[in-house]
Amino acid sequence: MNTSTDPSATPTEAPVKTRGRVLPSPVTPAEIALVAVLVVLWIALALATPAFLSAGSIIPLLVEVAPVALIGIGMTFVIITGGIDVSVGGAIMVCSVITAKLMRDQALPVWWCLVVAIGTGAVLGLVNGALIAYGRVHAIIITFGTANLFLFVGLQIFASQPIAGMPNTLAWFGRGVDGRTFATPHSFAITVVLAALASWYLRNTPGGRHFFGVGGDPLAARLAGIRVQRRILIAYAITGLLVGLASIFTLAKGTSNLDQSVGSGQELAVIAAVVIGGTSIMGGRGSVLGTVLGALLVQTVKSGVTQLGWPSQLSDLFVGIFIVVAVGTDLVRRRARRDP
Repeated sequence: MNTSTDPSATPTEAPVKTRGRVLPSPVTPAEIALVAVLVVLWIALALATPAFLSAGSIIPLLVEVAPVALIGIGMTFVIITGGIDVSVGGAIMVCSVITAKLMRDQALPVWWCLVVAIGTGAVLGLVNGALIAYGRVHAIIITFGTANLFLFVGLQIFASQPIAGMPNTLAWFGRGVDGRTFATPHSFAITVVLAALASWYLRNTPGGRHFFGVGGDPLAARLAGIRVQRRILIAYAITGLLVGLASIFTLAKGTSNLDQSVGSGQELAVIAAVVIGGTSIMGGRGSVLGTVLGALLVQTVKSGVTQLGWPSQLSDLFVGIFIVVAVGTDLVRRRARRDP
């Protein structure tokens, strides 16, 4: 009997080929595009102003990039979960002024400065995280409120006077000779190391991938057993810790005086770096490497505009264009994924 024509016969099933989990490429097309833009921009600036590629220009650029990229690491976690933190500028002020006063008045050594700054940042981050995760209020509302609260606290500590006569305790993190090894600023080197660790954690651990799940679909993540509130709290706590360390970098790169403008506008630079770096403002997708490249691009534009002698407003224009392009690209990509 020919079983090929017998409807009751059970067909032989083809063997199913299985394969293990495949991680996304370590470098995304967006990051490759950012590297290409940076290379072209650096070549153009080098041709226009030969001093751009000198140590006297590159070292200050990297020193300026470090705190923005460092806070951007934490902001990447936050935006991946679908949140945002516009209070980091005020948090930098609080961490900086407390550390500066204690460093001057109590002669704190460098390690105690780190403990004070990072501890203060962690507390501020936990305040944001607890209110957002357990208060169930949108992040933009909470952090806009705490931004004003932190700013008020910082100004009260300043007491309408700059912090003058700070010792050179944090020189190891500064832009001087003591602040670099083999022409690499210590602050930038620390940022790169922390960025590499954060990138590895997000890509290669279950806890790291949970952040993407929370941002992609919080309800589905909760049903899958992910502790959504805990992940949100951790994201803001990480940001607070990094804000504290970034305040050390900010104090180290300045003079012996600290004025009330410290931290002003820093939140905009950080969010710009994260968005330009390819992290989706809608959550669920992001890259720490992209954030570091985005911070480098933002600071390159600012430095280039200054060295070319152009109006400073042009740097805001160019950064704004990069943000619009990045957000537009993300929206097009999301729409293409939804459409069959």
